[in-house]
Amino acid sequence: MTAPEASGFEGWTVIDATGLILGRMASVVAKRLLMGERIAIVNAEKAVISGKRKAVIRRYKERLQIGHYRKGPYWPRRPDRIVWRTIRGMLPRYKEKGKKALRRLKVFIGVPEELKDVEVQTIPEARADKLRCPYITVGELAREIGWNP
Repeated sequence: MTAPEASGFEGWTVIDATGLILGRMASVVAKRLLMGERIAIVNAEKAVISGKRKAVIRRYKERLQIGHYRKGPYWPRRPDRIVWRTIRGMLPRYKEKGKKALRRLKVFIGVPEELKDVEVQTIPEARADKLRCPYITVGELAREIGWNP
């Protein structure tokens, strides 16, 4: 039995988020989830958000100020939860197909032990290489808004 079969990840597509633009990756992943594919995203902290560093951080900090800290809305500070929340925003989560699609998604910081030997894919149309503007990684953003690794 190989590692993914032992851990329950057989039949899953593993996507490496290193150097991928967060929004573009999320839209492709959301579409594939709705088609019934099961997806695990690794290295979530290495995905990038385009824009000037201070502007991106300011936008996320303003978002954290909205609402009440006990009543919500709750905004994630961990990189894996930021990526998960971004993908959730692109799914019809109140409909049954959206709820089922969200259950088919797993997001990880780094590469977990059970996925070390699995072949990972990437999304070529979401590469950050083609960006001509500044960008910040999700891990850097998470540290700025209060995540303690």
